[in-house]
Amino acid sequence: MKRKQSLEEFTDGRFYDYNDMVKADTRDCAGCHKCCTGMGNSVVLDPFDVNRLQRGLGVNLEALINAGKIELSMIDGCILPSLKMASGEEEACAFLNSEGRCSIHPYRPGICRLFPLGRVYENGDYRFVLQTGECVKTDRTKIKVHKWIDSPADPRYHDFLCKWNQLLSDIEAEVTKEPNGEKAKTLNMVILQYFYLGTYEGDFFDAFNQKEANIRKIILQA
Repeated sequence: MKRKQSLEEFTDGRFYDYNDMVKADTRDCAGCHKCCTGMGNSVVLDPFDVNRLQRGLGVNLEALINAGKIELSMIDGCILPSLKMASGEEEACAFLNSEGRCSIHPYRPGICRLFPLGRVYENGDYRFVLQTGECVKTDRTKIKVHKWIDSPADPRYHDFLCKWNQLLSDIEAEVTKEPNGEKAKTLNMVILQYFYLGTYEGDFFDAFNQKEANIRKIILQA
């Protein structure tokens, strides 16, 4: 999801890499789950997130949507899945348990792993930033980025994120030419059916790369 703010408005003005130290460690949040409430549809899921959730929970995306855990929304011109905020005073994430803790923590989405960090994409790559006004914890300590996000600096995952972000940007550019046209409808249907509801046989990254190449040849003609 794109932000309509300058970096100076929501970050500390620095860029970080996987091995950099950053003041992001909340020490297990000490019972706080403020970042899991009132998020609307901003916790957008990419295909790797959905694949990881499906494997961890043993259910498919359609079942998670029907169970009220995930919803589909129009985001930057594309129909994408996101974590659903449950109704109620807190508008808490539907995956929080009765103790206010994350019930899917081992396979939580990439955006959740990052927080309070974020990614900034530029020139086909991305860097990490520290969001300064998002986390209510004021006593955070320094930690290496890759350790905080609980993900190794895997070049294949990095490559996937770059390709997925670029693909969405290219699809958005096509959709905005004629938002209600047949091509826009086709592209949005392809995103859901091919990348989210479709299967990933064998290695996820190999399967995704093949899907991405096919879509570019068939629809985007890049």
